[in-house]
Amino acid sequence: MVDLRVKVEIWSDVVCPWCAVGKHRFEKALARFEHRDQVEVSYHSFELDPGAPRELEGGDLHDHLAAKYGMTRAEAEAKHRQMTELAAEDGWEFHFDRARRGNTFDAHRLLHLAAERGVQEAVKERFFRGYFTEGEPIADHDTLVRLAAEAGLDADEARAVLASDRYADAVRADERQAAAYGITAVPFFVVDRTYGVAGAQPPDALLQVLEKAWAEAHPLQVVTPAGGVDGCADGTCGV
Repeated sequence: MVDLRVKVEIWSDVVCPWCAVGKHRFEKALARFEHRDQVEVSYHSFELDPGAPRELEGGDLHDHLAAKYGMTRAEAEAKHRQMTELAAEDGWEFHFDRARRGNTFDAHRLLHLAAERGVQEAVKERFFRGYFTEGEPIADHDTLVRLAAEAGLDADEARAVLASDRYADAVRADERQAAAYGITAVPFFVVDRTYGVAGAQPPDALLQVLEKAWAEAHPLQVVTPAGGVDGCADGTCGV
């Protein structure tokens, strides 16, 4: 049997504010999609700062943004306030002053485990809230295990994964695929390996892509009866 589901693959990082916003915007689009029960969604790994240590010392996200883009701390704080207000419109409560930067590689490994256990979306959501809302150290193993368990993963299994190198190859494979697609910024949505959507687009735009992908996967089959068609065309009717 031919699989006619629409497959949506989303590349993102758990410390990316636009990825969190994009997640909720996509979910709004999906809720409005007539065939939402036939959409398969998966999250893929993308590290915004793959060289980051387990936890960075000194400074905070305001300092980091200021240093990265050559702005003052006051300007960085203003940018974060704007992002906080925007995210609130999509159901997020951001506290950039609490966020604790760190390497996200292990978080991505647990997201691959979560995918196999059918709870990837819930774990992704919990990691976002842990980082942006609660100020959880996103690279700390004990923290990751606790957050993942709260979202439905088995704590012992999650801890065993972090103590090993399981799913490291899967994370790297995701990153290679991102490079092959030319993805340099996230979130990035790939629909049916045909359409790529960059950025946290509005729900209307994401819905249009879902509808287009569905229409192309399910072309209308016109059946003509053996006796012909009783109808009108070209401004005339054969009676």
